[in-house]
Amino acid sequence: MDDRIAATLREDPTMATLVDRHGWLPVEPAADEFARLCTSIVNQQLSTASAAAIHERFLSFLGGDPTPDRVLAADESSLREAGLSGTKVDYLRNAAAAFRDGDFTRSGLADASDDAVVEALTEIRGVGEWTARMYLIFALGREDVLPLGDLAVRKGLERVYNDGDDLSRAEMRDIAEAWRPYRSYGTRYVWAEYES
Repeated sequence: MDDRIAATLREDPTMATLVDRHGWLPVEPAADEFARLCTSIVNQQLSTASAAAIHERFLSFLGGDPTPDRVLAADESSLREAGLSGTKVDYLRNAAAAFRDGDFTRSGLADASDDAVVEALTEIRGVGEWTARMYLIFALGREDVLPLGDLAVRKGLERVYNDGDDLSRAEMRDIAEAWRPYRSYGTRYVWAEYES
C-alpha cells in the first residue's frame, strides 16, 4: 500500500481496522474503459450473483471483451437471451455509440474534473450518476470519489460507523472527509466490510 494512502486512511481509527482486516485494496484504472462501463451497465440494480452470471453470458455471446463495434453489431434477441433486459440492451448500445463517436478513455478525460466526467457520461442515456461514479473509480482509477448513490456504501457506512443505524448523507460525507483525497480507497474498504 502506498504510504501516503495508508497514513491518510489510518488517521481514521475505524478505517485503520478495516485496512488491517482486508489488506491492500487498490484503485487502479481499467485496462479497457468501455468494457468496464459495460460491466457497470450490466450490474445496474442486480445482485452480485445475478450480475456475474448475466455478464458472463454477455461476454460469451460477444465472443470476447465488448467493443463498441461488437455491441452495436450484436443481435438484440441474442443479447436478451443472455439475460439482458431490452432497456439494458438499449443502454449498452447507447454507450457503444458514445464511445465510437467520442473519447471517454482515461487519456481523453485526463484533464476533466470528476464532476465534468459525471456530467459527460450522464448525457449517455442509460448512464446515471451511480454508473458514472463507478466509472470514475473502476475505469479511470480516480482516487477521491465517494459514491453515496450506492446502497452498499450507505449501508456499509451505517454498519461500520453507526452500529447499523441510519446516517444522513451529510453525516456520511463528514465521516469520509477524513479519507480525503483517497475516498475511493475508503469506499473500497467499506464495500469489502459490507460484503464480508
